[in-house]
Amino acid sequence: MSNSFLKSPTPINEPVKSYAPKTPERALITATYDDLFSKEIHIPMKIGGEEVDSSQTNTMHPPHDHKQLLGTYSLASESHVEQAIAAALEARKSWVTMPFAARAAVFLKAAELIAGPYRYIINASTMIAQSKTVHQAEIDAACEFIDFLRFNVRFAEEIYQDQPTSSGGVWNHVHYRPLEGFIYAVSPFNFTAIAGNLSAAPALMGNTIVWKPSDHQMFSAKVIMDVFEEAGLPKGVINMINGDPEMVTNTILKSPDFAGIHFTGSTQVFKNIWEKIGSNIHNYKTYPRIVGETGGKDYIVVHNSAEVTEVVTAIVRGAFEFQGQKCSAASRVYLPKSKSKVILDQMVRDIKTITLGSPRELKNFMTSVIHKGSFDRLSAAIEQAKKDSDVEVLVGGTYDDSKGYFIDPTVLVTTNPKYDTMERELFGPLVTVYIYEDKQWEDTLKLVDSTSEYALTGAIMVKDRIVIEEARIALENSAGNFYINDKPSGAVVGQQPFGGARGSGTNDKAGSKQNLLRWVSPQLVKETLNPPTNYRYPYMDE
Repeated sequence: MSNSFLKSPTPINEPVKSYAPKTPERALITATYDDLFSKEIHIPMKIGGEEVDSSQTNTMHPPHDHKQLLGTYSLASESHVEQAIAAALEARKSWVTMPFAARAAVFLKAAELIAGPYRYIINASTMIAQSKTVHQAEIDAACEFIDFLRFNVRFAEEIYQDQPTSSGGVWNHVHYRPLEGFIYAVSPFNFTAIAGNLSAAPALMGNTIVWKPSDHQMFSAKVIMDVFEEAGLPKGVINMINGDPEMVTNTILKSPDFAGIHFTGSTQVFKNIWEKIGSNIHNYKTYPRIVGETGGKDYIVVHNSAEVTEVVTAIVRGAFEFQGQKCSAASRVYLPKSKSKVILDQMVRDIKTITLGSPRELKNFMTSVIHKGSFDRLSAAIEQAKKDSDVEVLVGGTYDDSKGYFIDPTVLVTTNPKYDTMERELFGPLVTVYIYEDKQWEDTLKLVDSTSEYALTGAIMVKDRIVIEEARIALENSAGNFYINDKPSGAVVGQQPFGGARGSGTNDKAGSKQNLLRWVSPQLVKETLNPPTNYRYPYMDE
């Protein structure tokens, strides 16, 4: 491989399977789900390629059936974190010298494993432990993860091929070095693909990783590590640990070899980590790269020219798919008064047809929220709304945690555009609607832009092209991903690079070259082919 310029396979977005009745994938996913659900497993840490257990463990339970025991996973002590750092630094010695094509082959192989023998395992583990419907698991754990792995290889290839011009007698080239040290990856519960990519993206560029998955994603995290191992990832390149989040983070950030963090999670946690990095800045060998995607309070703004059925579909899907537990989920909606009644009436009719239950029952559009903390937060917000005079519960507002953490799809209508649920991220199946006077369109756009601290995703529903451009300009800084006549979620790798600004993160666009560039430190090499032999310049001659 050192004597050839290799070209990776052209990436194509992984086709989404339908799981419709009588399809082979429907039978395979239900069989795999039943098999995994019936077993109790233990998940050790993975440090230096070895399984490492500890005396402390936590249990795993499906959120939609919280009395069912799935198994246990080991928790790290401070010494385990230090061991993982040491393993990452040791693995770096050989990983950093490996040709790009060899590194890429690992992740291309991983993509093929997920597309093939691991597809139903990773989907079923996501359905069971993260309570995703089969469709949500398919587009996340299988398709998006595969897309990240394949497209990242092509993006990296394009980065390496971006070289400077050389003049006569000089050959200039850029060496895209991995960062000097190790990367800390912190992943959330809600997207298996994000969890895998937070480690895989910097690793592809030659870095080694200490990865802390969410407590509520450990089942699919184990599958990710199994896939990487089977794909040939060398020992210690990605080290998976879990434990007390503050202890793990503090131990990581004490290391002088900490070179960067790849984070998806809450805004407040990310800000706290950033603050700690700043406090430790004199201890580090290099300035760490800080890359994070955090919260969202995502909007749909509807103009009176919009088509009613399109609006209703965008709201219902945007707000209630995966129980609203997407950082891109629609959680605030602005409706023109002239069309508000017909939109709300149809939306209520649609919502009343939604069924909740176990993801094993493929007819269900929604399942449970992730844990009791989420359930309590959402039920408290609903109860408060029932008491407040400036908001009403239009539909939903009911919940039940006797078997699983089920919150019914809930729509609030408020007369206060700065009502609590218009501003606060709740991360659940609750959307708040504000009705504005049609003639106040321009003022409403300003309201949308100024209401939230976040700027992740947003959508406008408009037919008139002039109005579309007005809205796009007015809302330019309100969303990193902006949707016209669509729901504000569902970004596809290779098509819609994802990320936001303001309180929503560093906007480094997962699934793009921009993200991968954060994990390299370019070195310019100038080679003079015909070096001068005399210090004097022609202007110095008499």
